[in-house]
Amino acid sequence: MVPPGARAESGWVCLQLHGPFPFAMTGILAAILNPLAEAGIGIFAVSTFDTDYVLIQEARLRAADLALQQAGHRRIP
Repeated sequence: MVPPGARAESGWVCLQLHGPFPFAMTGILAAILNPLAEAGIGIFAVSTFDTDYVLIQEARLRAADLALQQAGHRRIP
């Protein structure tokens, strides 16, 4: 629920990167975000202590899946 007066935008989906990742491991987000950037797909990233989340506009999900698949990533259902 969005509080009165707050702005919100619907139509986003969340991809959870399968972690946890050791803190010393670098380049996790870059490995995901670079193929998306090359495909022209904007994101919103959220990182926590042990996992990362990437939000993508729902209308761009198929293109994101394709870009990530071509980069060697796979989705776990």
